[in-house]
Amino acid sequence: MSVSARFRHVASGTAAAGAARVQPAGGAGQDTRVGETACPAGGRPVRSARHRAAVYPARPRGKGSGPAHDCDVVVVGGGPAGAAAAARLAARGFATILVDRATFPRDKVCGDFVGPAALAELADLGVTGAEAFAAANTIGQCALHVDGDPLGALPIPRVGALPAHGRVIPRRHLDAWVLDAARRAGATVAAGRKVTAVEQAPGAVTVRGRSAAGPWQLRGRLLLGADGSNSLIARAVRGTPPRQDRIAAVRAYFDDVAGPAGRADICLRGDSFPGYCWLFPCGGGQANVGVGMVVSTYPQAGRNLRELLLRLIAEDPLMRHRLRGARIRGKIGGCPLTTYNPRLPLVGDRIMLLGDAAGLINPLNGEGIQYALHSARWGADLAADRLSCGRLDAASLAAYEQHVHDHLRRDMAFSRLVVQLIRNRALNPFWLSATRIVAARVRTDPDYAHRIACVLTGLAPATRTLGLSVVAKTAGQTMTSALPGPATRRPARRGQPGHPAPQPSPNTIAGTARHTLTSREFADWAAGVGRALTELTAQGRRGCRPGPSRPGAKAG
Repeated sequence: MSVSARFRHVASGTAAAGAARVQPAGGAGQDTRVGETACPAGGRPVRSARHRAAVYPARPRGKGSGPAHDCDVVVVGGGPAGAAAAARLAARGFATILVDRATFPRDKVCGDFVGPAALAELADLGVTGAEAFAAANTIGQCALHVDGDPLGALPIPRVGALPAHGRVIPRRHLDAWVLDAARRAGATVAAGRKVTAVEQAPGAVTVRGRSAAGPWQLRGRLLLGADGSNSLIARAVRGTPPRQDRIAAVRAYFDDVAGPAGRADICLRGDSFPGYCWLFPCGGGQANVGVGMVVSTYPQAGRNLRELLLRLIAEDPLMRHRLRGARIRGKIGGCPLTTYNPRLPLVGDRIMLLGDAAGLINPLNGEGIQYALHSARWGADLAADRLSCGRLDAASLAAYEQHVHDHLRRDMAFSRLVVQLIRNRALNPFWLSATRIVAARVRTDPDYAHRIACVLTGLAPATRTLGLSVVAKTAGQTMTSALPGPATRRPARRGQPGHPAPQPSPNTIAGTARHTLTSREFADWAAGVGRALTELTAQGRRGCRPGPSRPGAKAG
């Protein structure tokens, strides 16, 4: 059936109907858990979508299906989460239609770094075999710089059968490749169609919208919301996310970039922290350069990230060096991101949220591609089972939400605590001192260096890999180093001897030297720290299930 035949055009008045409020899950834990998660690993062949289509023949429609449905599954959003889920469900024989407001290929503001676990997910989708994919730039090292001082570069470790590298793939290419995998699996892709409303009725969910051809609607048995951090589907399920859950980022592409193509750089500066700047080489002398910042800080940081990016490029020694002869290509683009919040639902009746729409973004480093691809596989596995038996109410879909929490919640709780702590800009000298302490230990302790590298590249959860005792010990070392005492030596710049690092004074640590908090700001910050610490403590008591990727197992 053609795309146009599957779309029902409706009167413009109907197309403008308001979105119905969707009931969140009310029965978490009532169903069995999704099967063990993972990415391809040692010895297991990576299978193409065509192979899976043969292995998973078309499933019979469950209760409530009939001629009134245009398809089994409507996927809103053509990014990695939506396209991967569409590919997996179509390969199992479910009639799947994916809609997106954009036409592909299209640009998307992102850091473009794809880590080892995400590469394994792409291999499982059959994306990595293309010649164009093989040409994508490989990153083997990640380097950290604080206030102009190079603190060292960590190699990306090999964990199990996962690759010991990442790749920088502009989203214009990556998203188009995953969308092609969905088409090859049998999904219908309908681009250039903006969704304006979601409505529910007994036995179906209806998505309405507009396109250049006019208003349209689709009626399916299940809706997967994968329409990004500003998701209309997510707002129908969970409302507007709290401001504390938001981070913002801007990025630009540069040509004629100097320095090693296989090394990614992260730069921190005391005058812009907790903002951070990145330079991720794309190959061929090109690089993705950007800056990220949590939206809510104490006191509030400046909100013009474009100006901050340009200032860091002009003032930071590493950025000046690598971009000394570079030319910016195109415009500086920006986007808001919604990070993980375990209190918000991921499912409703006949609705599941994936990727950025589900808030599956690590608040500490902004990583989202890996979690998008994991959630697509987790969601597709459960959706296939529930579609087959016709159990599509929120309680029956809640096993997906529980699966996400089982694998991500504890580590995300650790990230949320760190982010809440560094929101206090009055303590910037303390936080950057902590970073130097960690970097110093990395240079002398290979096992610790391996653990840190695994955490930074998404190869293992921080709480399981480092352990809370290690985190506490590092914090203690940092607190001691932040107090006035004998001068330590700052790492030497090239061509210069090491020199004593200035010690922060008690006034600087208290925030009177640069940033001062009002009593209300301090109370809000402290309350947030308390909530984040309570969440992490609670998750620690519950124990930790295997993380998304580990030696000898599939990444999930």
